[in-house]
Amino acid sequence: MAGRILRADILRVAIELLDRGGLPALVMRRIAAELDVQQSALYWHFRNKQELLAALADQIIDAVAAPTSTGWPSRLEELCGNLRAELLEHKDGADLVATAFAFRLGAGEAIRRFEGELDRAGLSTQEAQTAASVLLHYVLGYTTNEQQHRQAADLGALDPQSMPHDRTPFGTEDFLRGVRLVVRGIGPAAADG
Repeated sequence: MAGRILRADILRVAIELLDRGGLPALVMRRIAAELDVQQSALYWHFRNKQELLAALADQIIDAVAAPTSTGWPSRLEELCGNLRAELLEHKDGADLVATAFAFRLGAGEAIRRFEGELDRAGLSTQEAQTAASVLLHYVLGYTTNEQQHRQAADLGALDPQSMPHDRTPFGTEDFLRGVRLVVRGIGPAAADG
């Protein structure tokens, strides 16, 4: 692909590298090599690697399906599940989005989506912001741990005896149980709204 490259080309290759090798694979030199361009060509589109990571985080968030359920509790549960599913599509996806969000580099759309749902539920602006932050941190934290657990298992680094036999460490039901607890805790604030 020697010649002029587009921002979309860089993001496409970066997502492919992320999916194959996780965050350690996102090296500007490697991205440039995949595109058959000089590394400096990337900096016409992204000032630095952090800006590229923020754009990748935004791209992942933009792909999250909007909830179709009715009723705010169901919509929040669905939004959390959709976000988790999209993060799991990308190796280290949760870690990437969490890092971008923590440094205020990107992923702001995720918090805005939660705030919008909570605003429609009748929470005050401050309550909606707090509840949105709690939900987003739960999704990111749970999914980061889930991805790390999977990677450790793939490497054979987990002791099968380290988890109780009656508890599945991660999965959709376990995740949704936590989401429902958080949403249930938000309920009284929505009712007071």
